[in-house]
Amino acid sequence: MNGKRWMALGAVVVLVGVAIFMNFLSFAQNALQEIQGTSSVTAGHEEIVEVGTASGKIVVIELDGVIQDTGGNPGFFAVDGYNHEKFLEQMDTAAKDSAVKGIILDVNTPGGGVVESAEIYERILKIQDEYEKPVYISMGNMAASGGYYIAAPANKIYANNQTITGSIGVIMESINIAGLAEQFGIEVNTIKSGEFKDIMSSTREMTDEEREILQSIIDESFDEFVRIIAEGRDMSEQEVREIADGRIYTGKQAFELGLVDELGNLETVIAGLKEELGQDYTVVKYSHTTQLTDLLRIAAPKINLNPEHEAAAMLQFLQEQRTPTLKYLYAE
Repeated sequence: MNGKRWMALGAVVVLVGVAIFMNFLSFAQNALQEIQGTSSVTAGHEEIVEVGTASGKIVVIELDGVIQDTGGNPGFFAVDGYNHEKFLEQMDTAAKDSAVKGIILDVNTPGGGVVESAEIYERILKIQDEYEKPVYISMGNMAASGGYYIAAPANKIYANNQTITGSIGVIMESINIAGLAEQFGIEVNTIKSGEFKDIMSSTREMTDEEREILQSIIDESFDEFVRIIAEGRDMSEQEVREIADGRIYTGKQAFELGLVDELGNLETVIAGLKEELGQDYTVVKYSHTTQLTDLLRIAAPKINLNPEHEAAAMLQFLQEQRTPTLKYLYAE
């Protein structure tokens, strides 16, 4: 057998080995999910932050990234980040756990989807009303727009002096390529059932009537945002509207405006919650288990395994731009 045949045989062996390995990973991950059941948070996922002397615990739940629902399963090669379904599950787990006496949301986000932000807001109210547990907010580098929306109903809000918060408002964006299409001689034919079916089309200019329709939707969502803050911060809606022009505030400025209760870091928040509860509870943080697939998923974006990877990413980006959504989002 010559060298070329040996090389070909070696390549086949490698490919078969990779296929077997991938199937094994898939089988192992499915089996693990069945063992864990429907909840992705168990006692084995708790990381001790601070040991206390009293029986019971305070849970810290991290919210890091854009608040958007990208699906429950991020896929093998997905980039790690905020997982909306997992975050809601963690909140539910903490709420139902009788050993948990209080919850701290460690927030670092520019905001995100209107619906997703509302789901977190509703979970906080449920924890406070149904389970009678206090919820504290610890703002990190950023808790803007939707990040403040979810913070508004908390029992107490803490921020660092230089936290970026505020950006109270609603935004909807789309890209218009009508001029570019005309430049390259691209003609788009649209057949629609109604006058406004292609509202916010990227291939033509928006009409005044369409702009009025969209503005009414924005105004409705903004009114809800204002109401949430007014109720949560014990302010009048007029007071909220005076500071809700979309601008960002530092944590110190937000404190002076009454949007934040105290200035400090996570340690300050923990001390404050312990003082309210009157007990030195152990503090734990929910964390994800590290699976082999997690390690590979982190490394995968750095390796171009598919020659069509860039094209696929671009197509996904363009598809997202064609489907604009309402957002409580601060975009730098």
